[in-house]
Amino acid sequence: MFGIADFGAYCAAILVFLALPGPGTFALLNSTAKGGFRAGAAATLGLIAGDQVLLWLAVAGIAALLKAHPTLFHAVQWAGAAYLAWIGVQLLRTREGGASPIRIEPRRYARQAFLITLLNPKAIVFYMAFFPLFIDPAQHRGLLTFAVMAATIAALTLAYCLLLCAFAQAVAQKVRAHRRLARWLERLAGVALIAFGLRLGTQ
Repeated sequence: MFGIADFGAYCAAILVFLALPGPGTFALLNSTAKGGFRAGAAATLGLIAGDQVLLWLAVAGIAALLKAHPTLFHAVQWAGAAYLAWIGVQLLRTREGGASPIRIEPRRYARQAFLITLLNPKAIVFYMAFFPLFIDPAQHRGLLTFAVMAATIAALTLAYCLLLCAFAQAVAQKVRAHRRLARWLERLAGVALIAFGLRLGTQ
């Protein structure tokens, strides 16, 4: 199908990777908990936009450039790590009853999710390694094949993340009734984002 060796397996692999928790997923859940489904949906669009940028950079061979210049790779890596850690620290510093460290604005959540995704250079390397597994050299159609692969990733990400947002909103509505529990969950979110930042910067 459009040069993709096994489209069903390709879709299944994408869903498996989407189910693995990562910085983007946590940003999505945090956005939904803070601003409701609308903010979560905005964050979803930010994630997809960032993912598509990295995907096409991989197609253009940027991964080879990063591998050839470790200093550049680590600079982007540490920038992403610092950004995640900064968000986590802001969550930990929020006082009970105080304003959210991130204003509840869908545009702001979209931008935050976009940057979290974009500042993960390993995603480029991942795509460079992932795409060849599902490309049929005999039927490959150049940019059309990559376009179908990119559109499939975007569609599955949109469906998965919106379902996740709906679930997170339902849980958040119950958590809001217990402000102390909500505060601890917010702290947990901060710790998790800092941990993701450290993992991104040290691996």
